[in-house]
Amino acid sequence: MRSKVLIACRRLRTTEKPRLGFRPPVRPWPIGHERWSSTASTEPHQPDADGGVHGPASSHHHIKFTADSYPEIQRDGKYTQITPDHVQYFRKILGTESAVIDGVSTDATDDIEPYNTDWMRKYKGHTKLVVKPGTKEEVSKVLKYCNDNMLAVVPQGGNSGLVGGSVPVFDEIVISLSRMNNIRSFDGVSGALVVDSGVILEVADKYLAERSHIFPLDLGAKGSCQIGGNVATNAGGLRLLRYGSMHGNVLGIEAVLPDGTIVDDLATLRKNNTGYDLKQLFIGSEGTIGVITAVAINCPQRSKAMNVAFFGLESFDKVQRAFREAKTQLSEILSAFELMDRESQNLVHTATKNKRPLEGQHPFYCLIETSGSNADHDSQKLENFLEHVMGEEIVSDGVLAQDETQVQALWGWREGIAESLGHFGGVYKYDVSIPISEMYTLVEETRDRLKSKELLGDTKDHPVVGVVGYGHMGDSNLHLNVVTRSFDKKVEKALEPFVYEWIQKRNGSISAEHGLGIAKKPYIGYSRSETMIRLMKQIKNLYDPNGIMNPYKYI
Repeated sequence: MRSKVLIACRRLRTTEKPRLGFRPPVRPWPIGHERWSSTASTEPHQPDADGGVHGPASSHHHIKFTADSYPEIQRDGKYTQITPDHVQYFRKILGTESAVIDGVSTDATDDIEPYNTDWMRKYKGHTKLVVKPGTKEEVSKVLKYCNDNMLAVVPQGGNSGLVGGSVPVFDEIVISLSRMNNIRSFDGVSGALVVDSGVILEVADKYLAERSHIFPLDLGAKGSCQIGGNVATNAGGLRLLRYGSMHGNVLGIEAVLPDGTIVDDLATLRKNNTGYDLKQLFIGSEGTIGVITAVAINCPQRSKAMNVAFFGLESFDKVQRAFREAKTQLSEILSAFELMDRESQNLVHTATKNKRPLEGQHPFYCLIETSGSNADHDSQKLENFLEHVMGEEIVSDGVLAQDETQVQALWGWREGIAESLGHFGGVYKYDVSIPISEMYTLVEETRDRLKSKELLGDTKDHPVVGVVGYGHMGDSNLHLNVVTRSFDKKVEKALEPFVYEWIQKRNGSISAEHGLGIAKKPYIGYSRSETMIRLMKQIKNLYDPNGIMNPYKYI
């Protein structure tokens, strides 16, 4: 009987009275509901041409230079100024005309601009030279020459980061990996994929899908981010709960050190217990000790059966209970457990005007995804789980996706948050990791703090529109976003160092998955001890004694 009730829920919107002592069963996602759409800017941080944040994003001529935003950072005089002779050398070794964008000898402002500016239009450098090596040997020649001549460089992948790590601060040479975009090999038995670092994540995942496998990482920026950059920033994403982090999935790395040495550690073995695992140093190094040129990564079998459910819950305590039950009852098929608060969903609705998945509003929402190899087995486990959490009144209401279109629509309410928040103006973003029991406490205390200082309100007199929390419940990764009508120093003063001190007291991390870049370099001490920072600097000095790799950032 229980199974029949829940199977029927997939087919029609129920009007029956509650059965078996639980609330109305989970409803199906309404047929024909379109994937979310948004008119929100994806560049929320950059003021418009009039200096505000409500008009269209400004052109590159209005973007503030990073050096002006961080006046305390001065160009290091030890680095050489780029000359036409340097440009000529790079043209000689790289061969093709398209492999060098020369803004030294000619005016190439428009061509160079995408490499000088991040996607948020928040950071902007002064580089006049972009080089695009096509092989590891060319990367080696470029780096050796730069190291010998004290030319600072910035390795750049898809330039989709959030902390300014992939764009120059001053006139550093940009080394773009976009031409290194070959899929080298794939072993369908072991699942080992070997790719150049410039391969776009979505391209790799589609390649694997044709071979019944899946890339262990999924990001909102998958259409533009590159795998080398994903590894260099130790990207987390939506699949970490199921497949783990880059540190566990990367099998081997090929990289080039600043002196031109090629590090050939492109092994495809799951086990290799012979000495230090040096590849781990490059994972999350943000281009500060070398340039990753290729990656071998373990890719699991793609699941044949997938289910997505979207729930409303009445308290964060019930969110935690639902998560515990999901781990217990869904265990091996649980692939995602995403948390969203009411404020985040209200703002998505305001920005997109899309029909909400649930009829009523709830303080919290969760999206659960399961993926496995046996549809009947997975459905039965999910049905048992759903009946339990509803019978125990842990979950108040919910919907189940019936097909791929509805799966994407439900995911849109989670993945669309970041973009929708930019609709209102600017966004202060904090990507943090804290003990799961206190994940939402930070959001509540931040909201209370801004209210007490009369910075949060419904009128234009208040710079803050809302404080929202969402993220990956499975790995205690919270995205604390403070949505503003306009940027205000009083808001910044209220947030920092309050947020970082709050995290430090709980032994959390100020950067769960976006890295440090230039934005969080000053705050690393809130998450790392003096001893750890000293050891990191020793590693940096060992591999890059001249300091040419991505200067002014990280540590």
